[in-house]
Amino acid sequence: MFDPDVSIATERLALRPFSPKDTLRIRSIVQSGAQFLPPGAPAKVSQIAAWLMHGVHELRRSGQGVHLAMIDAEGLIVGAISLFKTSWSAGTTEVGYGVHPLYRGRGFATEAVRGLTAWAFDTLGLRRVDLTARLDNLASLRVACKAGFTWEGVLRDAVLDEDGAHDLVILGLLRQDRRRPVPALPKTELRTQRLLLRPQTPADVPDLAVTGADPMTQAYTGVPRGYDEEHARGYLAHAERLQMRGAGAAWTAEELATGRFALNVDLRDVNWNSRSAEVGYMTAPWARGNGYAGEAVREIARWLFEQHGFARLQLRAAPANTASQRVAEKAGFVREGVARASLGGEDLVVYSLIPSDLA
Repeated sequence: MFDPDVSIATERLALRPFSPKDTLRIRSIVQSGAQFLPPGAPAKVSQIAAWLMHGVHELRRSGQGVHLAMIDAEGLIVGAISLFKTSWSAGTTEVGYGVHPLYRGRGFATEAVRGLTAWAFDTLGLRRVDLTARLDNLASLRVACKAGFTWEGVLRDAVLDEDGAHDLVILGLLRQDRRRPVPALPKTELRTQRLLLRPQTPADVPDLAVTGADPMTQAYTGVPRGYDEEHARGYLAHAERLQMRGAGAAWTAEELATGRFALNVDLRDVNWNSRSAEVGYMTAPWARGNGYAGEAVREIARWLFEQHGFARLQLRAAPANTASQRVAEKAGFVREGVARASLGGEDLVVYSLIPSDLA
């Protein structure tokens, strides 16, 4: 069962049950309209006393979970975290959390999740913690991945909110996972003689949309037809999720001299067992013919081989896309053959690069 006096200390936080002494802080939270307290939290000031005395503790009394406040170094409630749906016979539980809007972006949620899950394993003897988040809730997914959870799948249209149905990601953490964190390529900046390769940002959306809608891009890649800014925003979110899961990475390449967007480069199908990946790119119409794509791809390949021990980088191009094939060959890739019906029933020419090719 859950200890009514539990107290968990992390580097910057104390996790403890809510109590009547929190009345003034909860009052200010309710009056501000901040949304982060556990389900069932009071919506009116008149409900606070009963919630702190009884309502917030009903989950613990049922034996199925516990609601805890995140307390910072100044003694303020900056968030809330809960265990629920606990099955003592199966040794499983689920974690949920929320952070006060004024305190987001400081890593409190990740720190609290790590502290609470460690307590669940070491003190309660549980073996698995579940975590669910909407597919479009990138902030919550980042917390889960940073806390060591493994992305296990997507439940389609699993939650129904005011704006409609949404997919739900299911993630899991096992006791032994703490000894083998999920590998992921870090977000980093790289530089070549003419380019800055940096992590993508929402400011890239207009240029990505123009590049994706360009007739040459449309003709030789698998990007959606009628590519627009909504597609670009969706791509950025997809690339972010791949990076969190350790399955990819993406960069925007901009000209060092002007700061102008030149191309997008991404890694996908990252395989940590074989240390292999595939690279793809879209060059802006105004930046073509300058050799930027080959320069960017070669720098990323060097970083991948030298910093992360990868053994193979693959590149595929449409047979009619001679410009992309020239990029591959100038970057040092070796043509291996043609993969038939690889993209929408169309053939693709396969190239590969291994560390010795960069010597």
